[in-house]
Amino acid sequence: MADKIAFLGLGSMGAAMAANLLRAGFPLTVYNRSADKAEPLHRQGATVAPTPAEAVREASIVFTMVTDDHALEEITTGPEGILSALPPGAVHASCSTVAPDTNRRLAAAHAAYGSTLVASPVFGKPDVAVAGKLWVGSSGPVAAREKLKAAQAAIGQGTHDFGDDPGAASVAKLCGNFLLGTVIEGLAEALTLAEKCGLDRIDFYEMLTNTLFNNPIYKGYGKLIAEQHYQPVGAPPAIIRKDMNLVVQEAYKNAVPMPFANIIRDRLTATVALNEPNVDWASFAQRVSDDAGMS
Repeated sequence: MADKIAFLGLGSMGAAMAANLLRAGFPLTVYNRSADKAEPLHRQGATVAPTPAEAVREASIVFTMVTDDHALEEITTGPEGILSALPPGAVHASCSTVAPDTNRRLAAAHAAYGSTLVASPVFGKPDVAVAGKLWVGSSGPVAAREKLKAAQAAIGQGTHDFGDDPGAASVAKLCGNFLLGTVIEGLAEALTLAEKCGLDRIDFYEMLTNTLFNNPIYKGYGKLIAEQHYQPVGAPPAIIRKDMNLVVQEAYKNAVPMPFANIIRDRLTATVALNEPNVDWASFAQRVSDDAGMS
């Protein structure tokens, strides 16, 4: 019999992941702070719970996909959190992008209650999540990682194990998001220089991404930047600015100079300050054009 799964946090990523678990045949209970977001999954066969604790009472696996560290701590250890309600032996797959130490601290709290936390961050945009093609990181005790394999396979095209440290996969996620930011900044600078020197930026983008940089990251983000049209929204600028703050904090803690991380965080801060609705985080590339007088 398939493991009973609870899924908490039904934003664009979480809802897509939960739907794929349902399609894979897992009995699913869902919770979201805004209950209306659970309705589409309810129509597909999921049970909707009124609180995080109620969602996990019979679950052997629980996935969380929430906005930030505070939300994860609240949904785990808060008054109606999952920690005291999880059955013994249950595994918490923590999918949110959070500080490595947050997952380590919560893993210790789980251990005291007889459950286990595995960091399980994912790489990919909402459309990739809908297709079940996310890349999944996984770190925590080996038996708990093994228990998650079938559920992780339902949401992704591959899982990479980062060992026993429940913070390790979170480190990988932060480093991955940092690298995505450097791609966006680099593309923005190159395309802006090309345009200011008289090249057609879309033609130049097409040459780059059909030759030296022929891969999904350069093609996907490059198209947004070349066209300066930052839809559809994969993640809002404020969400990834939070991630870049975590990168800078982790770098500071470990004495790793990361000047590019600070540049990307500053670009995102300027973008957030403009309060533009409904733009992808890659829209910080527009700041490069602004600085070059190309707006």
